[in-house]
Amino acid sequence: MNASIAHFNGRLMPIDDIRISPLDRGFVFGDGVYEVIPVYDGTPLHAREHFERLQRSMDEIQLRNPYSVGEWLGFMRELLAHHPGNQSVYIQVTRGAPQKRDHVIPKDLAPTVFMMCYPLASPSKDAIEKGVACVTARDFRWEKCHVKSTSLLGNVLARQVSAEVGATETILLRDGRVTEASASNVFVVKDGAVLASPQDHLILLGITYQLLEKLAAEGHLKLEVRPVTEAELRGADEVWLSSSTKEVLAVTTIDGKPVGDGRPGPLFRKMHALYQDYKSRLAKTSAVAA
Repeated sequence: MNASIAHFNGRLMPIDDIRISPLDRGFVFGDGVYEVIPVYDGTPLHAREHFERLQRSMDEIQLRNPYSVGEWLGFMRELLAHHPGNQSVYIQVTRGAPQKRDHVIPKDLAPTVFMMCYPLASPSKDAIEKGVACVTARDFRWEKCHVKSTSLLGNVLARQVSAEVGATETILLRDGRVTEASASNVFVVKDGAVLASPQDHLILLGITYQLLEKLAAEGHLKLEVRPVTEAELRGADEVWLSSSTKEVLAVTTIDGKPVGDGRPGPLFRKMHALYQDYKSRLAKTSAVAA
């Protein structure tokens, strides 16, 4: 197995051999979209849904998808043959490399496709049992946050706010309401109900967000999708983060103040157990299919 093998424009090759033009619009404009798919012992979690979201992001920026979902899945299987165990699969598609730099979107340009793997960093036992710290910041990003764009400077700067104080995430607030975190969706628990921000243009619709909706229904947890206020966040009984790599994680302090009693709460523990059970069932289903 060669950990340096990546996919580039339809071929598997050593990552150090990949060459991209400096005129590529992904380089000069951040003109591209991406996805990250978690893989547990060779079994991708909701890969088809990730590639369907990739298509939606491409549609939003008028970027031609060079492959069907079936072709994407085939390329990913080929790549994973070189990367056993728990992996994150990163997929990026940019507009491609025109002859000159110009803001106007060129016609009939071949997209640049890149896919690589790196070890999946799931939450630590300590983070699961004790929860994590977060801070808040004003959501100063653009108004198309539902596009999973490679133009991530706003998210990078937001994440740096928490990194500089040793916190795990930055929860973003816009006009008095919670949107999401710099690289996670946010769930707020109050009086036995799980509250989630609506799936509009101000958040990225997370595949894990959708999975938590499904698991909440299976586990008979009350989940309300509606605007969540800053006051509800600060007065919450529990707060969770979710993402493909964080899975579901309890937030136990926000801006230095405890959430609830400062420990992961009972609804988090129930959702975490539902998530782990789902992963086990997925692995068993995949083993039978194989």
